[in-house]
Amino acid sequence: MPDREIPEQYLEGYAGILAEVAATGRRLTRDELASRRALGEQAAEAGFGLRSLVIAHLAAARDAWPARGTGTADGALAAVQQAVDAFAEGYERAQRMAVRQEEAARREFIDDLLHGRSDLGRLAERAERFGLRLSHEHAVAVARGPVAYEDGDPVPRQVERALITRFGDRSILLTTKDGRLLCIAPGHQQDVLTHFAKQAHAATDGGQVAIGRPQPGPGGVVQSYEEALNALEIAERLDLDDPVLRAADLLVYPVLARDRQAMADLVHNTLGPLTEARGGAGPLLDTLTAYFDSGCVAAEAARRLSLSVRALTYRLERIHRLTGADPGDPAHRYMLQTAVIGARLLNWPETAVA
Repeated sequence: MPDREIPEQYLEGYAGILAEVAATGRRLTRDELASRRALGEQAAEAGFGLRSLVIAHLAAARDAWPARGTGTADGALAAVQQAVDAFAEGYERAQRMAVRQEEAARREFIDDLLHGRSDLGRLAERAERFGLRLSHEHAVAVARGPVAYEDGDPVPRQVERALITRFGDRSILLTTKDGRLLCIAPGHQQDVLTHFAKQAHAATDGGQVAIGRPQPGPGGVVQSYEEALNALEIAERLDLDDPVLRAADLLVYPVLARDRQAMADLVHNTLGPLTEARGGAGPLLDTLTAYFDSGCVAAEAARRLSLSVRALTYRLERIHRLTGADPGDPAHRYMLQTAVIGARLLNWPETAVA
């Protein structure tokens, strides 16, 4: 707060030290330096700006400057340098401690918010400290990269700077959790999460970002966060390489996976016969995946698999013979495609589902 007048208490003893050191030429004692550091810490904790504090020290030095014949200018300047340096050291130490405490408080808040370990009323009060109004809708975006990230790392700082530059002091909370970047923003500010996704994708060297749906209340933040995490997990299982995933566009997958036993039965009964093929079910399952992902266009599916169209057609006919379901028949296609999605979600055939 540079405009506040600096109280005399933060300059206590300074003029006397300056006069004595200027007269004797000695250096400041250990106790004198410790007292300057202590005053620097107190001034930082009281919220005074370092620039104003330094100006106050220089003004006090000017007032206490030794008269001609009572000391040396060199000694006085040395005293000013030592005193201000010690004062600034204490100030910076207090600032670092405040930053660490703030980071710890934010991590604790994030943990409580995302795991529901606090009273909702108390949680809402704490949220306001970080710019969130939990009575409103919020959405959560989660970004993952090739390495784990923590608060203070270059990547989170880069993304945070980009968001602040673009949106200023909007109600945005950017943090890290389990090595991933998180952005919590009001539900109606989708432009914030879109920009976060763009910046996080670039900063993480092509990392993937998932955005949960806006949800109301403290529980809504948790729900949106879990939706984003589920979207990332689905993308990993299904080999989805889209840079930005929206949970709203992937709702069919949690629905399919909700009844695991029913999905396992579908996979086993529909695709189980593929295990009898030479080379196992893997190549034929990859064929179906490419075929459906390419919109059932044989030429495109063959290109994706680096096969000739004739070889692809042979594989599709082999699948028909083994399963009794024709991938080219609309009546069979939905069942086969759903079973293929289920196989990828359940990691079949690597993991048994029967």
